[in-house]
Amino acid sequence: MNLSRRTVLLAGAAAALTPMQPGLAHAATRDLQPYASYWYPDSLPSGTPGTGITWRSLKAWRADTDADLAFNAASVPLAARFTPVPANTTARSGQARIQSLVSFGPTASNPSQGAATADYYALTHWAYVDELVFWGGSSGEGLILAPNAPVVDAAHRHGVRVLGNVFLPPVAYGGQLQWTRDLVQKDSAGHYPLAAQLVAVAAAYGFDGWFINAETGGGNSALATDMLGFLKELKTLGTAKGQRVTWYDSMTVNGSVSWQGALNSQNRTFFQAADSMFVDFRWSQNSLASSGTTAQQLGRSRYELWAGIDVEANGTGASVNWDAIVPTTKSHVTSIGFYRPEWTRNHLPANRTPGDFHAADDKFWTGASLDPSKPDTTASWRAPALSVADRSTITSVPFATVFNTGHGLKWYENGMVTADAAWNHLGLQDRLPSRRWVVRANGQRPSVTFDFADAWRGGSSLLVDGTLTAPTTLDLYATRLPLGADTVVELTHRTDAGSASLELAVATAEPGAAGGAPPYTYIPVTVTPGGGWQTSTVRLTGLSGTVRALGVRLTATSGPVRWRLGGLAVRDAVVTPAAPTGLRVTDADGGNLRFAWQGAPGPVRHYELYRILPDGTRRFLGGTCQRAFYAGGLAPAQGEKAARFELRAVGELFTVSTSATTTHTW
Repeated sequence: MNLSRRTVLLAGAAAALTPMQPGLAHAATRDLQPYASYWYPDSLPSGTPGTGITWRSLKAWRADTDADLAFNAASVPLAARFTPVPANTTARSGQARIQSLVSFGPTASNPSQGAATADYYALTHWAYVDELVFWGGSSGEGLILAPNAPVVDAAHRHGVRVLGNVFLPPVAYGGQLQWTRDLVQKDSAGHYPLAAQLVAVAAAYGFDGWFINAETGGGNSALATDMLGFLKELKTLGTAKGQRVTWYDSMTVNGSVSWQGALNSQNRTFFQAADSMFVDFRWSQNSLASSGTTAQQLGRSRYELWAGIDVEANGTGASVNWDAIVPTTKSHVTSIGFYRPEWTRNHLPANRTPGDFHAADDKFWTGASLDPSKPDTTASWRAPALSVADRSTITSVPFATVFNTGHGLKWYENGMVTADAAWNHLGLQDRLPSRRWVVRANGQRPSVTFDFADAWRGGSSLLVDGTLTAPTTLDLYATRLPLGADTVVELTHRTDAGSASLELAVATAEPGAAGGAPPYTYIPVTVTPGGGWQTSTVRLTGLSGTVRALGVRLTATSGPVRWRLGGLAVRDAVVTPAAPTGLRVTDADGGNLRFAWQGAPGPVRHYELYRILPDGTRRFLGGTCQRAFYAGGLAPAQGEKAARFELRAVGELFTVSTSATTTHTW
């Protein structure tokens, strides 16, 4: 954003580069590992890119020659959302929303499909976010970033739009005005070819639009006029494809860069040409109030303004005038724009665990109470759950979850470890409980967390741990699931310590008012003694209409209790997906292999790839929502002349297809 806020983002980026030359692309080395894509608008820097960096021209990009498109194109459509009755009396629907600017990795060498580490910003509080910006860019790597597929797939599953980023850096950080001119160049017909390219990229890659951040100084009114024309064409072309544009409060109508901290005469023409505007951090209570009024005078919603809050350095310790944005006693003034909320991971020590990250992330989004039904209204950090109503996408049967957060220390299937390496891949993340964690009990409150020490499937399970001095209900999901004659709920669960009776909590009506408890019906669940994972099927006898909320109730019979929920499914029938076909190795370099296949007909949640060792052991290599996958670092087993691979489609109920197979000769 403004110059003082660039230090961390651009650390390690190349210094200011000298004059550019036109060209298509050139890279230091060939690498089979696919990475998230990034470009310069047109002309490339002079000299040679650093190690691991590829210089590419967006103007020269074509989908049919993009060798990594199959790895980078998201496949999950944007889910529709609904807003249940708010969990507390302070959260509001239809007012402030949240845009989140997140750097998930470096501009260059950001893997397309996850990596072999659990240390990742695995955002799970999607219910409070409206739009996510895939933040990044630097003068020495590239300025235009396309989000990688796992981020888009996870966001879309939760109904959140994802925007790519166009970053024209300040001169102090290597920005060159030629790059701005390249972006807004016109063809002989007066159109803006780079606007069409940006729309084509977003359509091919499956994300939802662009964040335009023009911070290179030295421009004039003619350049500003070209930028405005470019922005209008980008929005017109993008709207036809269901895409959106956010303008950052930087360039003004005279072409200079001057952060206003407000919507005013210096930037409102850009706002009118876009869908929304991110207001720079230097806003004040008065400037936000006047900005909201100006937006309404322009016939726009005041909530199309994102008031920037910089949490990169201090996170929940940031000093924020919350009453200027989301006052508690009157209507919200604007929406919220979080800059770099991945602080919840980055501020932790290097030996951080996934559990450490989620504990910090829960405090950021839910607040110190860790219960959105009982928000802490006195804390200096006004967590989103206090002001913004959560949303849900769970509206159709079948629905299932194994509480997979998109990263883990191992990979589990049916309670067994099938890969013992750490991993991350947000595209494998489930739709997760939005209200973490609402615990209703007249007694002692247990700890409720995602736990990574054991799982039924994926990398995590839900763990309830503590002394239960009274029957304890845990809200899990707000839903809109139609009930049929054959609808059942399946719970996969395990008791590790103590003992407790288990009931399924089902509500077919909303609470009577904000902050109220769902009117649950409690249905006993049969628990087989003897320990170990077990799956219990519960018929919803006597219920009809629509399931509005799901939870569980535990009543201790001995304690303390340590209880896991590994899976939950709502279904009318068991549905098994069809098998993929045509599994093949498309490229190989030693033990680094690229795979591709034809997708299975019908609904598929994701695909899972395995290696079959000579002794018959099946080793999980990875999963993806795409129809291509990269597996690196493989080596032949003792005496093995050809490696065998299997690919299965996984359905919404985590049922699996028969396998497509292939071999690769070493």
